[in-house]
Amino acid sequence: MKKLILFLFLLSVGWNISGYAQEKTQVEVTGVVTDSNTKEPLIGVNITIKDFPGLGTMTDVNGRFRMKVTPYSYLIFSYIGYDKQEVLLKDNYKLNVAMNESKETLLDQVVITGTGVQKKISVTGAVTTVDVNDLRTPTTSVTNALAGVVPGVMARQVSGQPGNNYSEFWIRGISTFGAGSGALVLVDGFERNINELNIEDIATFTVLKDASATAIYGSRGANGVVLITTKRGKEGKAHINAKVETTYSTRTQTPEFVDGVTYARMRNEALLTRNREAAYSADDLYLIESGLDQDLFPNVDWMGMLLKKGAPTYRATIDMNGGGTLARYFLSASYVDEGGMYESDSAMKEFNTNANYRRWNYRMNVDIDLTKSTLIKVGVSGSLGKQNQPGGTNDEIWESLLGYNPVTVPVKYSNGYVASQGGAGKQNPWVLITQQGFEEVWNNKIQATVSLEQNFDFITKGLKFIGRFGYDTDNRNSNRRMQWPEGWKAERQRGSDGELQFKRVIGEQLMTSRSSSSGERKEFLEAELHYNRTFGNHQLGGVLKYTQDQFTNTSENAGNDYIQTIDSRHQGVAGRLTYGWKYRYFLDFNFGYNGSENFAPGHQFGFFPAFSAAWNIAEEPVVKKKLPWIGMFKVRYSYGKVGTDNTGTSGAKVRFPYHSSFKTEDLYGYHFGDIGSSLYYYPGLTYATVSSNDVTWEVAKKHDVGIDFSLFDDKLSGTVDYFHEQRDGIYMNRSFLPPSLGLNTLNSTPAANTGSVLSKGFDGNIAFKQKVNNVDLTVRGNITYSKNEILEYDEEYSHYGYKRRAGFRVDQARGLIAEGLFQDYDEIRRSPLQTFGEVAPGDIKYKDVNGDGIISDLDEVPIGATTRPNLIYGFGLSVLWKDLDFNVHFQGAGKSSFFIDGYTVYPFSQEDWGNILTDVEGKYWSLGVNENPNAEYPRLSYGGNPNNYRASTYWLRDGSYMRLKTLEVGYTIPKKIVSKLHLQKIRLYFLGTNLLTFSNFKLWDPELGSSNGQAYPLSKSYTLGLTVNL
Repeated sequence: MKKLILFLFLLSVGWNISGYAQEKTQVEVTGVVTDSNTKEPLIGVNITIKDFPGLGTMTDVNGRFRMKVTPYSYLIFSYIGYDKQEVLLKDNYKLNVAMNESKETLLDQVVITGTGVQKKISVTGAVTTVDVNDLRTPTTSVTNALAGVVPGVMARQVSGQPGNNYSEFWIRGISTFGAGSGALVLVDGFERNINELNIEDIATFTVLKDASATAIYGSRGANGVVLITTKRGKEGKAHINAKVETTYSTRTQTPEFVDGVTYARMRNEALLTRNREAAYSADDLYLIESGLDQDLFPNVDWMGMLLKKGAPTYRATIDMNGGGTLARYFLSASYVDEGGMYESDSAMKEFNTNANYRRWNYRMNVDIDLTKSTLIKVGVSGSLGKQNQPGGTNDEIWESLLGYNPVTVPVKYSNGYVASQGGAGKQNPWVLITQQGFEEVWNNKIQATVSLEQNFDFITKGLKFIGRFGYDTDNRNSNRRMQWPEGWKAERQRGSDGELQFKRVIGEQLMTSRSSSSGERKEFLEAELHYNRTFGNHQLGGVLKYTQDQFTNTSENAGNDYIQTIDSRHQGVAGRLTYGWKYRYFLDFNFGYNGSENFAPGHQFGFFPAFSAAWNIAEEPVVKKKLPWIGMFKVRYSYGKVGTDNTGTSGAKVRFPYHSSFKTEDLYGYHFGDIGSSLYYYPGLTYATVSSNDVTWEVAKKHDVGIDFSLFDDKLSGTVDYFHEQRDGIYMNRSFLPPSLGLNTLNSTPAANTGSVLSKGFDGNIAFKQKVNNVDLTVRGNITYSKNEILEYDEEYSHYGYKRRAGFRVDQARGLIAEGLFQDYDEIRRSPLQTFGEVAPGDIKYKDVNGDGIISDLDEVPIGATTRPNLIYGFGLSVLWKDLDFNVHFQGAGKSSFFIDGYTVYPFSQEDWGNILTDVEGKYWSLGVNENPNAEYPRLSYGGNPNNYRASTYWLRDGSYMRLKTLEVGYTIPKKIVSKLHLQKIRLYFLGTNLLTFSNFKLWDPELGSSNGQAYPLSKSYTLGLTVNL
């Protein structure tokens, strides 16, 4: 495939150049190119010869050019921000060309939709076009740049580990608790991973949000669609663009812990409250503070020792594009190297134990005009990623880092023994990070695309055919090399000879190696027939689209799963009919008719229609006359039904859910309605899973009302949308079926389309642009708010409505309502009985919600919001003055809450396992010291306190935050200097990311949504970059 594409490209380019070179008569042409308004010379104007790619020149610092041309050739003058000009060379070989600055109005702007390029003013659905220059991120993941930038998109980054530091995102929030809630991402028309893209390759970025805009994609577009097109070649002389970046990343916020002395004193207090002997004497505390006995009384700062202050990232990218009227090309390559924040052992030179990530990307897009009406587009792209991490898993490392307190064991004993408290997550953090080997994961992706565009104007004007074929392969290979030394723990006393008394906790593990591989193959086929025609004031358009795809799992099939060997397939037909009159009134009708393998015959196909209408009030004659400052004021409405075939529970998809499976059960079998004893089970062949032929589509009914406006010559523009969506038929487990059905021995509970969720909210953006003297100002802002409510849920009946899921949010937190801390035993006796264990002064007091005089699980109610934010917003300012540019953007999240828990929040809940947050010190209830009933932490309890460790409002934290997401300052070298270097543009810039965070939650980064802080931290980054355009 690659050789064929390269051959066609070189053949096309070579034929044109050789043909031109064979022309015998050439003349020298000179001239000057100026701005038609200012009369100033234009530097770096691209001048090419029509139909002959690769031949051309550029204007110099004085706007002058010189080149040899065959008479009667067409010279093409192109320059960014100016209208292209074609000049026929006749007898005059000295040219003076005046170029006009482009004056694109809103009527001229276009957007990419599911049916191709469409004028923005004629769009009737909820569509957001993103300026690619606004997507700023120093990481490898595009998704980290979406939150607070793209209205309608809600995103959250949950890890900062290189290779895993991407954001999960949703369009207009979560509207289902079924198997699929993520958006469909299409790159050049095919479903691909957005996080594998080189951000410099992106040409356009469009988000489709309502049913009208996504209906053309059928069942795949039920949760919204992101359309990305990559850059393609442009006619003209070859242009080369290069960018290099160096980034230094530090941690935004990680948990901070008390030192050894503070820990020991707090441990003593916790023991004394249990009427137990103190663990450390005054002499012991002195030894910890002085560091005189590092074996028995250490004082280890585990986080400070094993986490670096920061880590570097290097990025480089280069691309080239050019061509002629017959063939055009775009080539790019990029490399990124993200360093990890773990310390390493210099003695382990043969191991790379840090958590780092490298990726190489490449892309080639070639467009060839076979005839004036036939265009072939070929694209080949791919990436090779290598992720490295320590031998300990991410979960083990962070469990251990936060679990090891400063005084229990040292890193190593003075005799060289390695200290340890166990294996896996209780292994020494230093061992997990530096001594336990490493794991390498390689990911190789190759993607090929071929499309044919045939213009049928010779049959009827406006008729066009587009055919696409895509073939992707994705292969992942991992190799984990594991070893660890013996682990020892010394007793808290020495022998008669003063020697330490050791106990071996874990044996030595010699080097082992474990490899695995997985992969997939995807094939796509699409055929589209387009018709677009204007009849006077009437614009008519139509699209008929056929799609099919096939997914093959090429992973190791260790479990001999026969289902894995069966390819997954989808098939569908979709269409769109559009009508517009005088850019004033617009109507769209869309449909999708989709088939899925997940449903039984009779249910495999679903029909999902949508319609939309828009009225551009600004085009009404009376408005144009009375209010000429209104460039556009468009009111939109859309309604549609969209289906999805994502069947599965707990996030796991299930294939062929309409098929039951069987097993032989020797101990238990059918249950014939007899209750109370296993004697009534009868052995033999029985069901493993029970399914139904009536499993069908999860259907979303979507409404959208929106306004698009542009005022004062496009200086003020924006969009506001209100959306309302109801999901019915959500596939979920039937967990409360009566035992008399005889289904007690199933491997999994039956599932059916029983759930329903209502989701509604609004999103919008606004921008104001103004030029003040030589300064270009842009102020912008956007917001997205979404709230859902469960309407139907499979659950058991309860006398208390608040115990049900229906009527509340998806994944809403549930717990007790705390009413402060008990002051004394009299207050405990006067209060309702709390049934979770022993209660003493300084313990949490709960509200008796149902009024039965007892605090139990029946008093747990929905509290707070959800871990995922329901509100995302962003605002910023851009300034351009001469050669300086400045951009600042703030991003925030709200309507989010989460519980905090674990052994760092509950001091001594697991005795000596677990460190203590510095936030606890001085803020916990303490007899005779701090008896504040509103203290931030309850009394210290050694060995646990079930009453205090309940999910409740006491431990619920507000996850809202606002941060300085990006700050960028750039300087473009003056053109007079750049031209002397035979370059077009050089720009130097500084980019800061996540520089400041404002939040009431201070324990760790609130964006993580973590309950215990056991996660690789997010990054605060400082980037220096250089871009060069040749």
